[in-house]
Parts: sequence; structure tokens; C-alpha cells
Amino acid sequence: MIRSRRRGILPRSIVIVAALALGPVIAGCEAGNNAPTLHWHQPTDGTFKAVGKHLTISNAFVLGAPIGHALLAGQNAGFYLGLVNTGKPERLLEIKAPGVAQTVLMPGRGIALRSPSRVLLAGPAPRIVLQHLVRPLAGGTVIVLYLVFKNAGTIRLYVPVMPKASNYVTFSPPAVAPSPSPSHGKTGNAGSASPTPSPSSS
Repeated sequence: MIRSRRRGILPRSIVIVAALALGPVIAGCEAGNNAPTLHWHQPTDGTFKAVGKHLTISNAFVLGAPIGHALLAGQNAGFYLGLVNTGKPERLLEIKAPGVAQTVLMPGRGIALRSPSRVLLAGPAPRIVLQHLVRPLAGGTVIVLYLVFKNAGTIRLYVPVMPKASNYVTFSPPAVAPSPSPSHGKTGNAGSASPTPSPSSS
């Protein structure tokens, strides 16, 4: 009888010890990503989105002001992202920022994506600029942008606003563009304020 009881006690002891060890981890998961017991971080700061089977958007973010400050209405903000295309040739034609910026300035005729190709618009100088913000942007917030592709259509993207800190302190501010007039298009060149030309063209 004693031997049989000991055999029954041992598994229960292991279960109790395992539960005590896993308790803080489970509590940390329930507390959210900021819990002190969690040390895993996503590999990039920005948004990742797969568009179909062959097109991906990675590390998409808008660079804001230093910590404790916000970009004000009327200012510009740089938009950064990576694009990978493994399917048929594609082109990013336009980016829209309703409720965020009056216009979005892009290189030339858009961003060409050959097959296969990888285009990194990762700075330090922004090549896509949200011009004339219509409201303040603070670091830690999320905005919605619409990326218009030639074949994939319009993709809605939730983009974080990263504060200008840590790895981003050396990034260049967007060029100051003239105030838009009603005749200006939503997207296009703006004379001397145009970013660097597209990395590739079809």
C-alpha cells in the first residue's frame, strides 16, 4: 500500500512544481506585452502585411517627433516601409492618408516592383512624405493609410507612429514643401521638395 501511494504522490508533486513554475509566465501573458516576465519582441517596429501570395509589406511606420512631443498640424512626416514582390510585376501607384495629411508625396510615377524584387524605403531620408498634416501626430499612436497598387488594388494599412528616438534619432526630417493649392494632385512631384527618385522603374 505504501509503495502504491508513493507512486501516486510523485506525479502530483511534479504537476504542482510545474504549475508554480509556469504561473508567472501565464500571468505575464495575461498582463500583456509590457509585462516584465515577457522578453520576446516582434523583429521589426512597423506593420507587416501579406497582400495575396506574392506581395508583402514590411516594417511600415511613420516617424513622429521626439518622445514627449508631437508633430503639429501643417508639418510633414516621413513614411517608411519595405516591399517584396515574388509574383508578376506590380507598382505602388498612390498612397492616401484621409484624416491624417492633405497629400502624400511619392517618387516619380510610383514604386515599381519587378518580379522578383525587394524595395526598401527605410531611410534615413524619407522618400514618401505625408505632407501638411491635418492633425497632430504623437508617437505611440496608429494611423490608417491606403496603399493603391496597380494590380492588387487598394490595401488598408494600420501604421504605427514611432517617436524619433533610439534607432531613429539620425533620420532626416522631411523636406518642407509649399502649401498645396486646389489644382495640385493628391500624389506627385513637388519641385525641389521631391524625394529621391524611385529605386527602380518598370
